[in-house]
Amino acid sequence: MLIVMRKTADMAAQEEIKAYLIDRGFDIHQSTGANRVIIGVIGDTETLEVADIEKFPGVLQVVRIAKEE
Repeated sequence: MLIVMRKTADMAAQEEIKAYLIDRGFDIHQSTGANRVIIGVIGDTETLEVADIEKFPGVLQVVRIAKEE
């Protein structure tokens, strides 16, 4: 799962979503670009609801990565 943060998302918004994910046992990888921060969620994200993640402040888009079959 990839979480794309808004350009205007402050550090507190980023820390809030990361803490939420880590508390639920997920590993994260953050990629910080010139205009966007992308948070990669590592683990079985089937238990995460996209709509729940999108409610966090600063989240622009959530992209679920399909499993290989």
